[in-house]
Amino acid sequence: MKIKIEIDEGLPEDEVLIRCRGLTEQISDVQKAVSEVINTSQKFVFYRGNTEYYLTLDEILFFETDSDGINAHTRDNIYQTKYKLYELEELLPGSFMRISKSAIVNTSHIYSISRNLTASSVVAFADTHKQVYVSRYYYKPLINKLEEKRLHQ
Repeated sequence: MKIKIEIDEGLPEDEVLIRCRGLTEQISDVQKAVSEVINTSQKFVFYRGNTEYYLTLDEILFFETDSDGINAHTRDNIYQTKYKLYELEELLPGSFMRISKSAIVNTSHIYSISRNLTASSVVAFADTHKQVYVSRYYYKPLINKLEEKRLHQ
C-alpha cells in the first residue's frame, strides 16, 4: 500500500481520498483510523447553566443519563448535552462504547475495572474520583474492546 500526500492550498477544506482496487479489511481499518482522528478532535457543544462549552470528545470520560437528561463527564466537570444516548452511540467514534442502558464510556480513558460477579462492575478513570458502572451484559464486550485496543497499539 502506498501513501501519498498532495498539498493544494486552493482547496476549500481538507479531504482524504482512499483509492483502492477493492474494499479489504486493511482499507476499512485505514478508513476507521482516519475517521477516529477526525471525530475525536471535533468539538461538540455542551451546556452548563446558561453557558455553552465547546469541548473535544477526547476530554469526555463518559456520558450518563439521569433525571435531567444526558450528562457528559470530564475529569473535573459535568456538562449537559441535547443528544439522546442512542443518538450519541451513532455519532461517537469507535473509542466510545455503550456499557449499560444508561452509560457510554470513552475506552481511551479507562484506568481500571473492578469486577463484580453478582452485580455491575465499576470502571474507574485516572486522575479523578469519577466512576461509572458496567452492566454484566456489556462487561465481556468491553473487555474484548480493551484487549483489541491494547493489541493494536
